[in-house]
Amino acid sequence: MYQLPPVNWLRAFEASARRESFTAAADELARTPKSVSTQVRALEAELGFALFERMRHGLRLTDMGRAYLPAVRKAFEDLSATTAGLFGPKGTPTITIRATIAFAVLWLTPRLPAFRAAYPSIDVHLTTSVWTDALPPDDLDLEIRLGDGHWPGYRTEQLTREAAVPVCSKYTQAALGSPQSAHDLIGSDLIQIMSQENLWMRFFRNAGIDDPLPDYGITVDTALGAIELACAGQGHAILLSSFAEAEAARTRLAILDDLTMPLEGAQSGHYLLIPDSDEQTRPEVMLFREWLTQAASA
Repeated sequence: MYQLPPVNWLRAFEASARRESFTAAADELARTPKSVSTQVRALEAELGFALFERMRHGLRLTDMGRAYLPAVRKAFEDLSATTAGLFGPKGTPTITIRATIAFAVLWLTPRLPAFRAAYPSIDVHLTTSVWTDALPPDDLDLEIRLGDGHWPGYRTEQLTREAAVPVCSKYTQAALGSPQSAHDLIGSDLIQIMSQENLWMRFFRNAGIDDPLPDYGITVDTALGAIELACAGQGHAILLSSFAEAEAARTRLAILDDLTMPLEGAQSGHYLLIPDSDEQTRPEVMLFREWLTQAASA
């Protein structure tokens, strides 16, 4: 037997929390404000806790309300996604996703055919940018960023946990051998990526080299350029582990596994960002989010 309040009470609570208003929630649910308010009060009486502070110009969640809301929201999202997955979403839905160009090319696009095979009725619009943080928010359903998981205005789910991995051409590795330590890379040509300028410095300092003087033969603006240069024998690059592993599986890139450096903080992982807004997350977006997190965990 489920210990579950009536679903219409839960819907009234979730919509009121999102809209911060009984009146706005009533418009969404096609009810009267009084009906929504009554349902929320009935839920509070059932639970034995106040979920909202009633204010002159709206609502504010109590501590118990904030604790309860994510579970209620996820239950509705999971049910909506399952319904869309089994019976198909209505119309011809479209999902708009934004990611860095390196993540899109190296990680996401090789996996997208699996999503399209599972949900052929959902169209996917994938946009890319070198500098995602520099772009203003627009009509995005989901965004994928590298960072620490904390962005105001977004809910996040971690997709990858990153490390910094030195790489070079397999021909370079065969000719010169694999470096045994970070010291062996001092004086060699190093390829730098603009968005990750501190990785080489952190790599050397992590190895106990306090004042490294790396020689950057070439600086590029994306990991894609660094990979092409490394494969062409133009030096060693340092990549995020998810990029290095994806590329080494299909090209002449060699990973120097023994020199891998774990990452923390601002570049610790790729995260899926879901905008906090006053609108409900659409079923097709929930389906993609569920599929993507499963693909990442696999």
